[in-house]
Amino acid sequence: MSNSVMNTQGRVVESLPFSKKIIYALGQLGWSLASYGAANFLNYFYLPPQEGGAALFPRMIHQGYIVGVLTVIGLILAFGRIWDAITDPLIAVFSDRNKSKIGRRRFFMAVSVLPFALFAVLVFVAPFGTGDQANITANGLWLFVTVTLFYLFMTMYVTPFFAWMSELGHSSNERLELSTMISITWALGAMIGAQAPALQGMFQAQGMSPLQAFQAAQGVFAVVSFILMVLPIIVIDENRYAESVPCDDGFFTSIGNVIKDRNFLRFTLSDFAYWISLYFINNGLMYYITVLLGLPKETYSSLFIVMFLVSFAFYIPVNFIARAVGRKRLLMIAFVLFGVLFSFCALFGYLPLPVMTQALIAALLAAIPLAIFGILPNAMISDMAEAYAIETGMYKAGVFFGFRTFMSKMGQSIGAVLLPSIVMIGAGSSGSGDVVGVAGVRLTTLFALAFCAIGFILLLLYNEKQVQATLAKHQQNNKQ
Repeated sequence: MSNSVMNTQGRVVESLPFSKKIIYALGQLGWSLASYGAANFLNYFYLPPQEGGAALFPRMIHQGYIVGVLTVIGLILAFGRIWDAITDPLIAVFSDRNKSKIGRRRFFMAVSVLPFALFAVLVFVAPFGTGDQANITANGLWLFVTVTLFYLFMTMYVTPFFAWMSELGHSSNERLELSTMISITWALGAMIGAQAPALQGMFQAQGMSPLQAFQAAQGVFAVVSFILMVLPIIVIDENRYAESVPCDDGFFTSIGNVIKDRNFLRFTLSDFAYWISLYFINNGLMYYITVLLGLPKETYSSLFIVMFLVSFAFYIPVNFIARAVGRKRLLMIAFVLFGVLFSFCALFGYLPLPVMTQALIAALLAAIPLAIFGILPNAMISDMAEAYAIETGMYKAGVFFGFRTFMSKMGQSIGAVLLPSIVMIGAGSSGSGDVVGVAGVRLTTLFALAFCAIGFILLLLYNEKQVQATLAKHQQNNKQ
């Protein structure tokens, strides 16, 4: 059984064939596409920029400030991310404890896949009217419910999916390979999802209103994502390929034991700061292009194609460079590059360069750190989970990934609260009636830069050598 390995419990499991690694990666493409719209376009949809002297979409919810300087969309998105963050460790523990015959990870993925795809569309539906006919209170409540359910079912699919990577990859290099593959398909999903404004324009050319066209684009993406997410559930036999050892620890015991791993906690705190800054660039890019540079909304889709195609070129080099110089060092370089990106975006409109040139430079600056952050964190979490299993005999990959995503989503929650409030600074100050302000949009880049600096400092405390030493010792013992 040359294609088999023995886990720390003495059970023999088969190595995952390359063809099924591709199927696993296609599941990432599916959930990346399904989640992209809700994660990146809800501000754009409910707090739209102007096009042709009028708001791109009609009003559906309250757009002004409430509770001081907070907004309805900001509060809903923040709650959604906090709820998402809370359910991550819960689903992780339930997944680790699950003893379903089809596999503890597959069970949760199978239950959640259809509602996940469905609510990816429903968050963009305002059933209680639009414009002057809108019941903005009822639409706001609808949005609150659909966003909450969307994030619940997304967590039920994504957290077990990530935990699966640690169990399907039986060595550090194999986990890095899987992480690279799902990073590629994640980027493909994001690149396709970013084409929503372009697809919206195509549907508008066929006679649809901007609202209907954007909703139709999200509907098309949801169908495709559902098909892709189902594939690994059907094709990959968890009992045959995964080091799946259920853990009976309770919720607080599981979380408490994992948090006590200082290396893991330091890493997730750095990751927390990174996700705040990433939220600003992901959700602010549309504003940077349309407000600061004055380019049409379709430019957003074109720039994402450029950014991710260039990023693809660095995926394989990142894989090899990480093995040579260390993953921590490469992540630190990525933080520096992101800092340069945000500094450059802060100067949009002031530089003596054509606006399209400025936009292209920003896309190119983002490409390398996106590749690095897309690949390395998942591989590093997998290694930490495996090292923990070696040292304790308990397989808690679900909790490791669940807590990591809890921290990342808390970071995105903070971004969701801050971004809408900041972009409205200076809105309508000139009597233009704009719902976003130039000064506020520019200020978001400085916030992102500050959080990048915090993440860099925290990453300095992570001890990569300790984790790799544990893995190397275990691998050497297996050879003997």
